[in-house]
Amino acid sequence: MSSKLWLDQDKVARARVLAREIVRPVQAFIAEHTTTTVERATLRLLGADGANADGVPVANLVVDALGERAAHGATRYYVNALFRRDRDVAALNREIADGLDVATLPLIDQVHLEAKAQELVAAFAARVRANVAHRDAKLARYAAAEKSPLLYVIVATGNIYEDAKQARAAARQGADVIAVIRTTAQSLLDYVPYGATTDGFGGTYATQENFRIMREAIDEVVDEEQRYIRVVNYCSGLCMPEIAALGALERLDMMLNDAMYGILFRDINMERTFIDQNFSRMINAFADIVINTGEDNYLTTADAMEAADTVVASQLINEAFAREAGMPSRLMGLGHAFEIDPALENSFLYELAGAQLVREIFPDSPLKYMPPTRYMTGNIFRGVAQNALFNFVSKATQQSIHLLGMVTEAIHTPFLQDRFLAIENARYVMNSMSGLYDEIAFKPDGLIVRRARQVLDGAHDLLAEVAQSDLFQAIERGVFAEVKRPRSGGKGRDGVMVRAGDYWNPCEAFLQAALGVSGERGGVTC
Repeated sequence: MSSKLWLDQDKVARARVLAREIVRPVQAFIAEHTTTTVERATLRLLGADGANADGVPVANLVVDALGERAAHGATRYYVNALFRRDRDVAALNREIADGLDVATLPLIDQVHLEAKAQELVAAFAARVRANVAHRDAKLARYAAAEKSPLLYVIVATGNIYEDAKQARAAARQGADVIAVIRTTAQSLLDYVPYGATTDGFGGTYATQENFRIMREAIDEVVDEEQRYIRVVNYCSGLCMPEIAALGALERLDMMLNDAMYGILFRDINMERTFIDQNFSRMINAFADIVINTGEDNYLTTADAMEAADTVVASQLINEAFAREAGMPSRLMGLGHAFEIDPALENSFLYELAGAQLVREIFPDSPLKYMPPTRYMTGNIFRGVAQNALFNFVSKATQQSIHLLGMVTEAIHTPFLQDRFLAIENARYVMNSMSGLYDEIAFKPDGLIVRRARQVLDGAHDLLAEVAQSDLFQAIERGVFAEVKRPRSGGKGRDGVMVRAGDYWNPCEAFLQAALGVSGERGGVTC
């Protein structure tokens, strides 16, 4: 991609190097630690499923029973129980749900444990590869119907069966991507609820059964519409790796999955978040799931004109973390947003500059562009205009994933007709200017180019500043989103463990080998 913004490509390259330098010591920390949810995610990949009579998931029952012994790897005790109880996975899960404590069983030799674990890993890998093959086949079959950007809408009734109805309706109206908003505060639950759910405030619980129900509902519409329609959920919070595992098993297509969002906006301990995001991203990469990062949220707490450089700096850090997890650029849906105060003179030009800058810095990434929310007032007529301008910028700068703005933003959860109007607006604007990107150029000394350079310079300098200390300290100082978090504070800190010398995680080893990620200090080898 040639630069329309006349960017200093050496500066872009130096910014990337700085981001890698920032991430490297964090990656070394990650390689020496595990978390309770990494261990639970591993068990889920191996087949741990179900819950006891109180609704506590089997994976939680195992890891809770192990306590500090989980630092050796929960897999050892789960697979050992398969031998000691002479059970298959389903039968063992039932026993654990009924009260079996796998930590009390004597350990057999490691050779037998490894052989059995490889069978379970192979079963998980085969299921996920089949999911990827199914998606690829549908995408190839309906390639002619694929449009750019993909039109993304949300459903959020709290009842998964109602969500499924609304999702099918949105898909038939023309949506390409359907996200199920997660119920309020689920990110702070240190377990994943079991089964289908029919109530939730502000959204619907993320559970494996809910993922299956939504995937099945959308699959009904795919062949009918002759388009592949993506399903999205939220791979974040205290159970980030577990939700990644469940999404991989149930063939979700995208996951909101950020390296710092939980730290900044949910006050989750930063050490735990960095460890969890690494394992979750390996799972997502293997499952060919596009991640969406959350830099758009920075602009809800900080001014979009002043904080644009922090968005780009964070995107580069998110990219560096994703690369360490073996994720290719084509799966990195880096986030940004149309959030400059519309009352500011030339705000549209500044938005155009920011979107084009991100497009040029990350030419191979499926960028996710978020609509105006902060300055939506409830005036639906002004809202139509704001969303039309947002739609214009998205198409004019070749964004990839376009979350549709709703005229009822700041009033209520969107109705079916609100989504229809949003899709109609986007289709009209984008169709009318389909070839504009190839027709326009920017003045080398104009406002758009100057703004883009200013933001790039700021991002580069910010990365240089963070590299001089470290990322942990930068977050403590409130560098990102003007939110300060202490390294030793936040939710979930007690779930962080130093790996024992004999730590064993066959799923991690498999993923590292499959993705070309070295187990030594978490470094990418290819």
